[in-house]
Amino acid sequence: MAQQFNIQKLMKQAQEAQAKMEAAQAELASATVDASAGGGMVKVTMRGDNQLVSIAIDPSAIDPDDISLLEDMILAAVNEAARSVTELASSKMDSVTGGIDMPNIPGLM
Repeated sequence: MAQQFNIQKLMKQAQEAQAKMEAAQAELASATVDASAGGGMVKVTMRGDNQLVSIAIDPSAIDPDDISLLEDMILAAVNEAARSVTELASSKMDSVTGGIDMPNIPGLM
């Protein structure tokens, strides 16, 4: 005899998954990543919700005759932090979903 479909069990599993997802998102939002560029001359910290928290610039990185180098270092550090946040988010969501590729549903991530 085929096993009967249990809607209550399915709903309970969905609620548990949603609670785990919300916990992972909250944990991610409070996590921070650090990145640097120019041999550490520019350092940035970004939260897991992609909010830039701080930028630290070594005074020796400031050359009035080469502002574009400083701009490039800032961009590189911010982009590296953003990549790190993406990797962290992916890791957190994989731990919740068991590695199952979830569709892009608004509110889930």
